[in-house]
Amino acid sequence: MDALFLTGDEPDVRELMHNISSARLKSVFGKRRLVVIDEAQRIPDIGLTMKLITDQIPEVQLIATGSSAFELANRANEPLTGWKYEFHLYPLTFAELVNHSGLLEERRMLEHRLIFGLYPEIVTNPDDDEELLRLLSGSYLYKDLLILEDIKKPAVLDKLIRALALQIGSKVSFNELARLVGADIKTVEKYVDLLERAYVVFRLTAFSRNVRNEIRKGRKIYFFDNGVRNAVISNFNPVESRTDFGALWENYLISERLKSIANQGRSVRQFFWRTTSKQEIDYIKEENAGLRAWEFKWSSNKKHAKIPVTFTSAYPETSTKLITPQNFDEFLMPES
Repeated sequence: MDALFLTGDEPDVRELMHNISSARLKSVFGKRRLVVIDEAQRIPDIGLTMKLITDQIPEVQLIATGSSAFELANRANEPLTGWKYEFHLYPLTFAELVNHSGLLEERRMLEHRLIFGLYPEIVTNPDDDEELLRLLSGSYLYKDLLILEDIKKPAVLDKLIRALALQIGSKVSFNELARLVGADIKTVEKYVDLLERAYVVFRLTAFSRNVRNEIRKGRKIYFFDNGVRNAVISNFNPVESRTDFGALWENYLISERLKSIANQGRSVRQFFWRTTSKQEIDYIKEENAGLRAWEFKWSSNKKHAKIPVTFTSAYPETSTKLITPQNFDEFLMPES
């Protein structure tokens, strides 16, 4: 199909596409039936222009992409409500890399992935991974938020991101975070929400149904990519010399699972489980009214790797499994 490719990085494209009529658009497109606008968020009022195309030139298929999901969504969401399909491009997944290089190679790369993550540029340039991650995390974390949302307290945002990076795998309290970063709780809640919308972090909520001492309210916050998390705290030390390898392992597995489910277009509810006595299940999936639960351990030592009896007694029909470096690929490959 003959396609027209435009980019919002070009000043003449920005000028041409801003405040343009449908008649002029038709002359720009000519006979082309596929139009791709990259970095569309850089074009003023792009949402209105995109709606004009879908309303007045329905024979044209329009694809708008951007390196800033947050900004593109802000500019396009309201005018295109009910008129668009959204596709989110996450970092590469374990399954995608297995399909590319094979299971054995990806198993060998596990510790590297725990430290440097799975952004395409990092995967394809392993010799420059530290430098690239620092550059990536700087623009990724701050470009969208500081510029677009007119953040009043950038120092607070910086402290908050670092605090979240140091608390992956732990139950997060907004009150505690507010005290830690020197801000009010509303500011912390707003900044965490912005970080989620910018695809820096995501949260799991607590699962509760039957057990009296279950934690019914609570959240854990994870990073979409281990490499970005490690760049935030400037720690690229190998696994064997770290004290946070358990948290890295948990963040990696849960973020990989989230990406896999999203790429498959499945509707899945995801939780963690914990009691006031600190018994815990790392990850619970609820799908089609069925429950499955997994506990993650870096060591397969049976003395320390157990599913809590409190959980199996309360939810006897739920299948449970321990995930270790010996069987992690079973957890990360797409389910049939």
